Amino acid sequence: MPKLKTSKSVKKRIRISKRGKIKHFKTGKRHLLGGKSSKRKRQLGKPGYVSHADASAIRLLLPYGA
Repeated sequence: MPKLKTSKSVKKRIRISKRGKIKHFKTGKRHLLGGKSSKRKRQLGKPGYVSHADASAIRLLLPYGA
């Protein structure tokens, strides 16, 4: 079997936690921050988790758990 290709764009955006959950970074914290509340900006800094429905598709893009 040949080696499987890792999707480089997904590798940059997603991490797999020690327990196997798929973490992603939230959008909306790059610019236009003046109109957002401090609480909202603080929550955007925390990672989000991918739903189980989408996790199987992402695992195909990250065959070695990069």
